[in-house]
Amino acid sequence: MSFTPLASDFYGFESQLTETEREALAGLRHYLETEVKPLVNDHWDRAEFPREILPGFHRQPVFGMQWEETRPFENSAVYRGWAALELARVDASISTYVGVQNGLAMGAIAVTGSAEQRAEWLPKLASGELIGAFGLTEPLSGSDSAQGLRTVATRDGDEWVITGQKRWIGNATFSDVTIIWAKDAADGQVKGFIVPTSTPGYTATKIERKQALRIVQNADIVLDGVRVPESLRLANANSFRDTAAVLRLTRAEVAWAAVGVAVGAYEAALAYATERIQFGKPIAAHQLIQQHLANMMGNITASIAMCTRVSQMLDEGTQKDEHAALAKAFVTSRMRETVAWARETMGGNGIVLDYDVTRFFNDAEALYSYEGTREMNTLIVGRALTGKAAFV
Repeated sequence: MSFTPLASDFYGFESQLTETEREALAGLRHYLETEVKPLVNDHWDRAEFPREILPGFHRQPVFGMQWEETRPFENSAVYRGWAALELARVDASISTYVGVQNGLAMGAIAVTGSAEQRAEWLPKLASGELIGAFGLTEPLSGSDSAQGLRTVATRDGDEWVITGQKRWIGNATFSDVTIIWAKDAADGQVKGFIVPTSTPGYTATKIERKQALRIVQNADIVLDGVRVPESLRLANANSFRDTAAVLRLTRAEVAWAAVGVAVGAYEAALAYATERIQFGKPIAAHQLIQQHLANMMGNITASIAMCTRVSQMLDEGTQKDEHAALAKAFVTSRMRETVAWARETMGGNGIVLDYDVTRFFNDAEALYSYEGTREMNTLIVGRALTGKAAFV
């Protein structure tokens, strides 16, 4: 399928992709536009996930792209970023599903699992044979997860007994396995476990009345003496530092997804502005509307530039926590501005779901907070700049 650059890529950053990557991106874009986009507003309104798309979705050039066991072709972190943008440009919830399945669940196993665990679990998650979730956040522990985890894992012979609670866990109402992070009762260090959701003592309850990322099936999880064998403990997850290594890989892709949300809102607003007639001409011909559009394009272009560079640094092996943190904090802030201008451009119709922008507007609030709030990412950058930690 031939590749057509996005008009929203004002400076042509997509030209840096290889021919293979551009072809893959063209196929993904076509699939999302034809198979996913027609479903999202209705499912968002009903707070339901379109599980019927999953078999076809998992055949797209998205899942397992960065891991040796599941990589279909050579690709860069920049390509994976553009894929995240394309996903979120259609719907942020669909992008979040991929982020959880492909980035967090698979990433935890790829980064902290043994060779045997990678070989067993990664292909099943990449193909969609199994659905994964990632259980770190708790009812009383979010930004302070490094110190504040209350879920405890206790060694009992060849098994571990896990007790605690998790909250805001995406995909968790229908996941087959969930990566659970818990403090080892013996040494107080954070360990990771692959927990089949059919295990006795494991329950997941959907969080209701959510007004952002409504398609994402977030759940409260209760672990009541859940027993898992030592073989399901992630072999190389020995402290929160290892958990952070997983988050570092996914944080930049959340920034890319935030660009996608901004692009989706901008494109909807631009299309509306060219059709909506006021004072005898399309509102796109009015100066203040053009200012909104130019402001949105400026935010999108600056954000693509930052995301491109931080992904290049990942490919080069030079990306650090503070680089991903700055991208996530900056880009989600610019996204928030952009969706607000898009909503303003559309007047009253900006709050009607049929016009898409209100979905992007609401979903932006979730991306602004998850994978590290703006405040926490700012403090990660501040620590790098000053050499002084200001977390407590």
